[in-house]
Amino acid sequence: MSYKEKYRYWLENEFFDEETKLELRSITDEKEIEDRFYTDLSFGTAGLRGIVGAGTNRMNKYTVSLAAHGLAQTIVNRGEEAKNRGVAIAYDVRHFSDKFAEITARVLAASGVKVYLFDGIRPTPLLSYTIRKLKTISGIVITASHNPKSYNGFKVYWEDGSQILDDIASEILKEIDKVKDFSEIKIADLEEAKEAGLIEILGKEIDEAYDKDLLALSLCDDIDKDVRIIYTPLNGTGNLPVRRILRKRGFANVIVVPEQENPDPDFTTVGYPNPEDIKAFDYAIALGKKEQGDIIIATDPDCDRVAAMVRDRDNEYKFINGNQMGVLLVNYILSQRKKKDTLPGNGALVKSIVTGDLSKLIADKYGIKTIETLTGFKHICGKANEFDMTGEYEFIFGYEESIGYVYGTMVRDKDAVNTSMLIAEMVGYYKKEGKTLLDVLEEIYKEFGYYKEKLISIVLEGLEGSRRIGRIM
Repeated sequence: MSYKEKYRYWLENEFFDEETKLELRSITDEKEIEDRFYTDLSFGTAGLRGIVGAGTNRMNKYTVSLAAHGLAQTIVNRGEEAKNRGVAIAYDVRHFSDKFAEITARVLAASGVKVYLFDGIRPTPLLSYTIRKLKTISGIVITASHNPKSYNGFKVYWEDGSQILDDIASEILKEIDKVKDFSEIKIADLEEAKEAGLIEILGKEIDEAYDKDLLALSLCDDIDKDVRIIYTPLNGTGNLPVRRILRKRGFANVIVVPEQENPDPDFTTVGYPNPEDIKAFDYAIALGKKEQGDIIIATDPDCDRVAAMVRDRDNEYKFINGNQMGVLLVNYILSQRKKKDTLPGNGALVKSIVTGDLSKLIADKYGIKTIETLTGFKHICGKANEFDMTGEYEFIFGYEESIGYVYGTMVRDKDAVNTSMLIAEMVGYYKKEGKTLLDVLEEIYKEFGYYKEKLISIVLEGLEGSRRIGRIM
């Protein structure tokens, strides 16, 4: 069908609700109609991600239910054991995240797949942890990470706790392609599914287990715990888990940016909620100067990415980019484990091919292997999954320059809760020695050489943007 035919089909078919039709009728721009219907929102290895709204090329309850159906049938094809192991579902603060999570749970339950649904917003790394903790066959988090407020997403994980790779994505896509009409998708009643034991609500018991395992990853307690930490969750899911883990770790001086403390799906104070963009720190810098914070920590809306700024000798805040923070963390982790004599003989550092090479020199110093992967934590943590099977290496730390990091293997994705704890510990350790992270970074440069990087972002949206990307690639 042409985009116009699809548009008319959605307007005339009784299956689509009046709210959806009202939204479509309100569109006066023909290009907007074309953009909403010229293609179907594609399901790839990252699942779905797109602008929220009515249409086949948008995130809405219909396109989400279709993706959920594809996953459900992929699990059903694996038999009763897979269905009984079930799927864990988490969601973030964005518009319709809770509704999309509920629809997904109901579609899975309608196919007899057990569902573990969180009782409120949770960070993405907790979803990865939960899959491994409960031994589910799969997991889903409803999030668009650090994208603008108009976006949402449907990110799928597999039983190892990391994002799906091409093989599983292809299976799901085949099941999606079998559906000729949205009305074919079965959706269970929420309360009936709960009563039947097909949908189970998860609460603080998982949070507490995660915290306990996370605290076990701390490296040194001989630190200054009076460091002043300015923290902003950028109105996302990090507020409670990051503050909770820092408090349990003993950091009493954590000051939260009040305007960015509570969930806000419109990200009113920041617009583009990406802590990789220094503009996201405006409110935190103002608070930091007032409170004389030693460090500012910012996490993105689903709390899998984290960035920081450090106060220098002139009381100005300097941004530490993703490569620099990765280098600082690699240096701290390996040096601390060397002191404790806990460095494995077959330890591995894993980073993406677009990430800087300074960390490799540090790893070489400590006898740790550096392995490079394609961009994305599905590849980085895919190495941890591979090592589980082969025993060739022990995964120590993984990162990429786009402010994503993970230490250890309890989570198989980037984890800003884990990393926030490590950054705070690292700041406290060096402050006790009279140093800031900027001082340590300079020491590293003097030992291994100076490295510099620059990131350029180009945003291409809509039909023409898609065509241009196609031409470039």
